[in-house]
Amino acid sequence: MKRRTFLEKSALALAATALTKNTFAQANQKIGIQLFTLPQVVAKDFPGTMKKLSEIGYREIEFFGPYPFSSPKTIEGWKPLAAQLGIAQNAFYGYSVADVRKVLSDNNLTTPSVHLDLITLRENLPAAGEALAALGTRYVALPALSNPDDRKTLDDYKRLAEEFNRIGEQLARYGLVFTYHNHGYEHAPKDGAVPMDVLLQQTDARYVAFEMDIFWLTAGGGSPVEFLTKYPGRFQLMHVKDAAQPIRFAGDGGTPDQWIALFPKMADPGSGVFDLKAIITTGRAQGVKHFYLERDLTPDPDRTLRNSYTFLASV
Repeated sequence: MKRRTFLEKSALALAATALTKNTFAQANQKIGIQLFTLPQVVAKDFPGTMKKLSEIGYREIEFFGPYPFSSPKTIEGWKPLAAQLGIAQNAFYGYSVADVRKVLSDNNLTTPSVHLDLITLRENLPAAGEALAALGTRYVALPALSNPDDRKTLDDYKRLAEEFNRIGEQLARYGLVFTYHNHGYEHAPKDGAVPMDVLLQQTDARYVAFEMDIFWLTAGGGSPVEFLTKYPGRFQLMHVKDAAQPIRFAGDGGTPDQWIALFPKMADPGSGVFDLKAIITTGRAQGVKHFYLERDLTPDPDRTLRNSYTFLASV
């Protein structure tokens, strides 16, 4: 009887493994990567990096700026960090929009989304809209609220929700969807409310989508599964990253020193403490369409790319 029970359990385990194997493929979804995972590598050799990503199995690319059409203020503000990172060129690395689209196409890649800063969206939206429509992207994600003055109070977040609706309506004219990427500080309560809830509740789903960064959401005290379940259909993009140990901001998450302190605690997806299978499965069920590996400034790009793809392909 013990032998029969063992065999039955083994058969069930094998069947379960077969059913869950390569569920990205079964769900007709493609694994993507946010290029801030390896900014120096892609800046040195854009075509070669796209070829390598395609050979590993990645199919979707998310760019970070600034771009030729970015606000001059943004381009100037990026220069000190670019110099620190050893990046000599902005996206698209000296290539035209048409050339970038061809490089992607030649490597069986697409770019469903890009990151774009708020200053550019405020000051140079028509030029950005035209260029990104020509690129063939869909989602225009605001990666962070870089100016602390934009997010001091709950009323600030209410004003941002109104502004996001306006920006989203303008981008829709170019076939684009405005998207907000959380950075952690939106989860620190203000005046008895959570700003992230305000943004989700007071933006128009016709014009505003959301990109969940599970690392920063967790660092701010939020639960990825709870937010995905509470707001079905609103999170359409996801940054998949892991943490080597439990994480929380030292304060409210509103200052760069708090972000930088957590960078060393990032880990390749599948090698850390997050229950990524539960998060990804819930995300898929609640409307997430695009999943991107992002391990900001990974110290070992080749290892991160291969290990992460292997894990994600198994989820």
